[in-house]
Parts: sequence; C-alpha cells; structure tokens
Amino acid sequence: MLFAVDIGNTNIVLAIHDGQSWINTWRIHTDIHKTSDEYFVILEALVKNTDSHQYKITKAVISSVVPNLNRALQKNVMRLFDIEPIMINHDLKTMLVRKSIPVELGSDLLCNLAQAHHLYPNKDVMVIDFGTALTMSCVNKNGEVEGVAITPGLITAVNALFGSTAQLPQVQLKAPVRAMGRSSDCSIRAGIMYGYAGLVESMILRTENELNMKLHVIATGGLSSTIAPLINRIDEVQKNHTLEGLRYIASLN
Repeated sequence: MLFAVDIGNTNIVLAIHDGQSWINTWRIHTDIHKTSDEYFVILEALVKNTDSHQYKITKAVISSVVPNLNRALQKNVMRLFDIEPIMINHDLKTMLVRKSIPVELGSDLLCNLAQAHHLYPNKDVMVIDFGTALTMSCVNKNGEVEGVAITPGLITAVNALFGSTAQLPQVQLKAPVRAMGRSSDCSIRAGIMYGYAGLVESMILRTENELNMKLHVIATGGLSSTIAPLINRIDEVQKNHTLEGLRYIASLN
C-alpha cells in the first residue's frame, strides 16, 4: 500500500492507496510554525483512527512546494511506517523529457504533467489546477513540457478582495445565477466565477494558437468541480489528478 503526501501552500493532503483506489484521504492546514512532533501527533491520529492502520504501508511518496516542511513530514513518515519516502524532484523518472522541464517547476505541477502524459501519451494536454494559485501547465504528445501560466487562485482573489475592502463580505464560491448580481454576495460570485471562467478559456485558446495544437484539458483542485460547468473547454475533471501523479511517479522509481 502507498502513503502519499502532497504539501501545498494552504493544505497538506494525505492519502492511502491500496493498489486499486484511494481508500483514505485527509486534508490538514499547512502551518510552517508547527513542530515536527505536532505533525507526528496529527498524522498518527489520522492513520490509527481509520481501518487503514491494519494494512501494511510498503511505499511512501511526498510532493512539496513548502521546503520548510519537507524534513518534518519526511521524518514523520519514517517514524510511522519505517519507510524512507520518495521525495518528488526533477531527477526522478517521470517519462517527461527531462531537458524540457523548467528548473523552477514545482513538484505538484511535475506530478500533474507526468500523470497527464501517462493518461494521454498521444495527445497535447493542459492541466488546470484550481488551488491557492490557479496554474495552467501544458505537456505535448512527445512528453515535452511546454510551460506554465500562474495567477492567483479563486479563493486567494476573494480573500484579497475581502481583506482590502470595508463593506464587501466574505462569500462562498458557488456557481452564480447571472452575470450581474443585485447583492454584494451575488456580485462577487458572478465576478469571480465568470471572470475566472473567461480567463481560463482565453488562456486555453491563446496557448493553442501559440503552440499550434489542439489541447485536451483536465481540471483538478478544490474548486474544479464547481467552476468546470462554466468553462466550455474543460474536457474532464479529475479530483485526485495530483495524487495520481504522485502514485505514478512513485511506481516508476
């Protein structure tokens, strides 16, 4: 069984795969001020309070975009399972063309692109990840990374708006009824949801024109299911796409 850890800027996703499916997933808040021991207490409690603790973890993999937490999570995985986890990095086998991988490409995006190329080796693919940052990354059918576009994520944009204005409320992001709202709540949802939908469609079209290729578009991340119906060019939503990328890279190494 595989234990996977995806350390993001806002949340840390922990998951166990039994060889057929993800049987347990947890999401905890990312906090660089927590000590290694505090993280150990959390991880141990999560794992031991589920049926999964009775199974033998035989492999572990960690992806991280928060370097300050790498050692703490790596150490705790070793303490829990007595396994040295694979740390996702550019030196691992990914089946992507290594020289095409940008030096600064995050490990989460590396997982996204590796999984995309694994799923569709004969297609040019864009993965749109609706996380803390909204990322749009592209890999061609030859396994070459074409590049990445990054913009603030939907919740990041809402929080910035809420924190910088006196009268606008914090809102729950869900599909708006109309483009022009008649309350602050509806107006913000309309502006953010339809605005980001237009942004994504524009970036897909611009990328296709620049690269002269037709893209297969995969959406992932927390709000992907909510916003995908507003974006005509999204071909599929893969909730666990990044986790599957961790699992795929772990299987190659």
